Amino acid sequence: MPKTFILDTNVLLHNGNSLLAFKENDIVLPMAVIEELDRFKKNNDELGRNARWVIRKLDEMRKRGSLMNGVPIFPDQPDGGKIQILSARAAISDEQMARISDSALDLEHPDNRILRVALALQNSRKEVFFISKDINLRLKADALGLQVMDFENERVEYERLYSGFRVQESSLDEIESFYKNKILKLDLEMAPNEFVVLQNSENPKRSAIGRKTADGKIHLISNRSEGTVWNVEARNKEQRMALELLLDPEVKLVTLVGSAGTGKTLLALATALEQVQRLNLYSKILVSRPIMPLGNDIGYLPGAKDDKLFQWMKPIFDNLDYLLKSNHPGGSAKKISDLISSQRLEMEAITYIRGRSLAKHFVIIDEAQNLTPHEIKTIISRAGEETKMVLTGDPEQIDNPYLDASSNGLTYSAERLKDQKLHGHITLTRSERSELAGIAAKFL
Repeated sequence: MPKTFILDTNVLLHNGNSLLAFKENDIVLPMAVIEELDRFKKNNDELGRNARWVIRKLDEMRKRGSLMNGVPIFPDQPDGGKIQILSARAAISDEQMARISDSALDLEHPDNRILRVALALQNSRKEVFFISKDINLRLKADALGLQVMDFENERVEYERLYSGFRVQESSLDEIESFYKNKILKLDLEMAPNEFVVLQNSENPKRSAIGRKTADGKIHLISNRSEGTVWNVEARNKEQRMALELLLDPEVKLVTLVGSAGTGKTLLALATALEQVQRLNLYSKILVSRPIMPLGNDIGYLPGAKDDKLFQWMKPIFDNLDYLLKSNHPGGSAKKISDLISSQRLEMEAITYIRGRSLAKHFVIIDEAQNLTPHEIKTIISRAGEETKMVLTGDPEQIDNPYLDASSNGLTYSAERLKDQKLHGHITLTRSERSELAGIAAKFL
């Protein structure tokens, strides 16, 4: 017996393909959802694109029959589900309308009109589920007795997120043998570019780090980087492993997860400067970050695009100021200005990355936890030949109201791509910004 899923508007705006994600089950879209999609369809952002895609897809499905009565979602699959668009009046009898009117729902609000359809269908069908990304709306639906779910098709368990490394209890002889032979012969099932830290409980300071490389072997890497990388040196093993991935041109995508002060952005920028300015491996550095507090549009700030971006890129400039520090007042600002004017450094809004083809770029997407999996896919698919991409962020600090630590694009990418040879990931846990920042990250 197929289930019936009633989709909230935000599910379709979050991921247009959610329309096709329920396989043999039935989907019902309340008329209020169609009205809300109409409001978003003119937006020049990801929400607008998803709204337009869903509207076009529904128009295509309409040719198979009446959407009011339900049409097959997959016409070539006899056991596939159906999709139906229902107005409140078509779904609800007078008796049901009276009962719903007593539920204190203000029907002037589209969300409540969506709930009204869900409540009516609950009385006429078995196994009805209301799907929404809106936590408050899920609470209201639950209070009304509906079976409620988040859209979890692109969800990973953050508590069990792939960390990019493991700790292996080893004898001192095994550690010494690893240092001597440079190749680890322990039988371990590891993902490509995953690290292993050999550690002895009796002497914790004696350890060794290995990385599984493209040849399938686990190679020794030094516990500390040799010298500095653009005035930066790894302060802990996790940073050392991150530098190993960031400096390897064969690893085309690096995801770095960690709380404030763990060095994600600083390490990414330092290795970018090293490989663009000194090693000339890439033609330029491109830095972008989502703009959340005022929505996806940067038009609220005065000035041209670069003037607006400057306000949102101040965390990036703070890191660049540290990396390009000078003994002369204003020296680092001039160096940053020279990088930009020489087109070796470019700041770009996420909105304008779509459609570009980025060849031989070192791309850094900061605060990537505020992007959806689909947005991350769109960005990564911009990579041209010889381009490296780095995604950084803290999944515990999310500003997007429809994302959480388990459903954002950063954690989704880290988990889903862990078996790909072109990808490497490290979860950083130790704050190195300052003693105060470390205390704040740990206890607040």
